[in-house]
Amino acid sequence: MTAQILSGREVADVVRAEVAARVSALADRGRTVGLATLLVGGDPASQIYVRNKHRAARDAGMLSFDRTLPADATQADVEAVIGELNASTEVDGIIVQLPLPHGLDGNRAVETVDPAKDADGLHPHNLGLLVLDRPGPRPATPSGIMRILGHYGVATQGRRAVVVGRSFLVGRPMAMLLGAKGTDATVVQAHSRTPQLSSVTREADILVVAVGSPRLIGPAAVKPGATVIDVGTNRTEDGLVGDVDFDGVVEVAGAITPVPGGVGPMTIASLLANTVTAAERFATGAPDRHPGG
Repeated sequence: MTAQILSGREVADVVRAEVAARVSALADRGRTVGLATLLVGGDPASQIYVRNKHRAARDAGMLSFDRTLPADATQADVEAVIGELNASTEVDGIIVQLPLPHGLDGNRAVETVDPAKDADGLHPHNLGLLVLDRPGPRPATPSGIMRILGHYGVATQGRRAVVVGRSFLVGRPMAMLLGAKGTDATVVQAHSRTPQLSSVTREADILVVAVGSPRLIGPAAVKPGATVIDVGTNRTEDGLVGDVDFDGVVEVAGAITPVPGGVGPMTIASLLANTVTAAERFATGAPDRHPGG
């Protein structure tokens, strides 16, 4: 059997169109939507990611604010820029491009962002809202994955889900979203040090892999017919590959996301969705939100 390919690009096109319509509706009320990024240093991959985010924001009709600092910037420099963006009434969403150069504290930088403007959904306040199952910005990559599952009609209720990876960026919030009320999967949180990992992953109806290890999961580790979500983006001599051995697993799984073209496009689409949601809240004068608009 050959698995159905779950195109993140296809789903991202739908989400971006929805975001653009919401941005346009705000514009009709005289309200702009602004997304700002902060890039420290000149890492080529980070520069590409930031450039793609700004292009997507502009395509959706948003204002785009690109702030950069040199690699030798201090922690105080970083936090000062974030403070300026927090105070700006033109900025609704803020992204601190991680990782920061050596010697800078990325966690502190993220915690400096106004939680109401947290486009990544990674501020501790917002992660706490996720744990409490209360409304708030959701981490971009996990929420993008949930949208992929919904778009392709992948059933979650009563299904066993295994999440391989435990980072606060993807693994931990992903497990919470899959196990939340209304989604109702039974979730196992695994990681690269899980004993007999393949025997655990073979139990999954839905398998999400986010560990940053090229082709960690092969066909013998996948339950026939399972839905496999590959979050990995590993640069190798063979080019960009995921955490899943795509060529082998595609013959076993029922559905699979490709790398590239799977989860990646949905991460950016989710950042835009978080930003326009923040702008809508600001425009209605929701409590604990900035006064812009």
